Amino acid sequence: MKKKNIVNLIKYYSEKNDIGFKQEAYEIAQNFDKNGDYQLAEYIMALLSEANTFTPQVISEKESDFLTKIDSSNQTLPLPDAIKDDIVGIINAVGHNAGINKFLFQGVPGTGKTETAKQLARILDREIYMVNFDTIIDSKLGQTSKNIAFLFNEINSLKQPTKAIILFDEIDAIALDRTNSNDLREMGRATSSVLKGLDNLNEKVILVATTNLFSSFDKALVRRFDYVINFNRYTREDLIDIAEILVNGFINQFKFIGRNMRLLKKIINCMETIPYPGELKNLLKTSIAFSNPNDEFDYLKKLYNSIEPNYINHLKELQNKGFTVREIEILTNISKSKISRELKENLDE
Repeated sequence: MKKKNIVNLIKYYSEKNDIGFKQEAYEIAQNFDKNGDYQLAEYIMALLSEANTFTPQVISEKESDFLTKIDSSNQTLPLPDAIKDDIVGIINAVGHNAGINKFLFQGVPGTGKTETAKQLARILDREIYMVNFDTIIDSKLGQTSKNIAFLFNEINSLKQPTKAIILFDEIDAIALDRTNSNDLREMGRATSSVLKGLDNLNEKVILVATTNLFSSFDKALVRRFDYVINFNRYTREDLIDIAEILVNGFINQFKFIGRNMRLLKKIINCMETIPYPGELKNLLKTSIAFSNPNDEFDYLKKLYNSIEPNYINHLKELQNKGFTVREIEILTNISKSKISRELKENLDE
């Protein structure tokens, strides 16, 4: 942490500049993370995520047919540095009032696009509203495009635009390539309405759209966004590290599980393809939820069994994968003396 970070924190606090204060704290957390102090970085991020400054509701309940306020207090999914840096860029752009306010998050399911939009809302102290595509899309000819126009009029009429993030989650519903649509005219009208809405969007409102189908996304629509973030940029090492971060979080939630990160990483590394954080989180949580609360490492056995069900009791196979005798004992519930004896007998044959 540099001297300027401390000066800026005091300055923003004295000015009651919440956004500037959170941006500075976020930068400090990033510096700690890059310098290897991961626990302190995670602690700072947790404090930022849990901050709950009172602000009046941007939209009253039942006031809108097209927008629904969603909870942004859920635990965020960890992100690799490359994506974190892009998110910091968004925060800085918003803080500098640079007129950059439309962002597209693209990537396969489970990469953290929606959760990151919620994290932005927490850091920037904004309410987040999701577009209800069920009420936008209409079977009547031309009505969908009219609803989209009504939606953007509503967004531009918000009483507190600086307190809102609008989330078009899976915008593919109205934004697939018009040339590939079964109904070119209807899709063309809908997409044209979205284009017009984005062109005339109030710069004080932050709009985030997510898509799982970027290759089929309408290219004219892509150009309307100020910045596109690719959420597919996870290396194998990133995902192994994220598994450790997730389990550390679960240790605080499930007090009966034990910490053995060396074994955890070995198990995750056995996977030919490590799933993205959304699926990885569910896999880890399920292994913990179904584990024996009287056995602190039973969740690791269940995790390995879900990955390699045919090799859980193959002692030589486990040894060949680099597991120690103690680790094999945890994974199989076979005593170390018996494991050592059987491995020795196999070696003598």
